[in-house]
Amino acid sequence: MDRQQARADIGQAVIHTHATDGKAICIRTIRHSDEKRMREGIARLSETSRYLRFFSAQPMPSDKVIEQLLDVDGSDHIAWGAIHMDGANSPAIGAVHAIRDENDPRIGEYSVAIVDDYHSIGIGRMLTTVLLINCAAQGIGTLNIQMLAENRGAIQFIKSIGGEMDQWEAAVCNLTLDVRAALAAIAAKPPVEGITEIFAVLGSYIPR
Repeated sequence: MDRQQARADIGQAVIHTHATDGKAICIRTIRHSDEKRMREGIARLSETSRYLRFFSAQPMPSDKVIEQLLDVDGSDHIAWGAIHMDGANSPAIGAVHAIRDENDPRIGEYSVAIVDDYHSIGIGRMLTTVLLINCAAQGIGTLNIQMLAENRGAIQFIKSIGGEMDQWEAAVCNLTLDVRAALAAIAAKPPVEGITEIFAVLGSYIPR
C-alpha cells in the first residue's frame, strides 16, 4: 500500500469503542468542519490544562492557531479527535496532532490535549495509538515532543511507551519517541477494549 493510498484509506476510518470507565467513544480524523466542536472543547479545558497544552492560559488560542489545528491533510499534518457519544451534543473530549518536520520528513512534532473531565480513562492512550499508526503509514518514524516539566503525567506516559529525554531547558523538556517501538510497547501491555479495537481496525496500515 503506497503512502497516498494509505492516507486516503486511513483518513476515512471511524472507530467506535469505549473508555476504560465504559463511556462510548468515537475516534476519527479532525475535519475543518469541527471548528465549533474544537473551540467548545478548548473552552472546557481548565486553565492548567490550557497552559500545559498551549504554553499559555489564555481562554482561547488565536484564530490563526485554531486554523492551523484544523488544517489537516493526513500526511504533513495528521490529527485525530475523540468524541463522547453519550454526552450532550456529542462533545469533543480530546485531540492529538503530529506535524511533519519541514527539513526531515521522517520526523513529526506531537501534541495532545484531553478535556479535564475525561482524564485517566484511557483517551490519551487511545488517541496516541491511532496517531502512531497513522504516522507509521505516512513514513513518520520519530516524534519530537515538547512539554512543560510540570506536566508529569504526560511525560511519564511518553516514557512508558519508549520516549527518551532529549534535552531539558529551563521549565521545558524535549523528548523523542520512536513510532514503531512505541506501537510495540503499547501492544505488549495488558489488552483493554479501546486499544484492542484500534489495532483491529487500523493494524493493517502499519508497514511490515
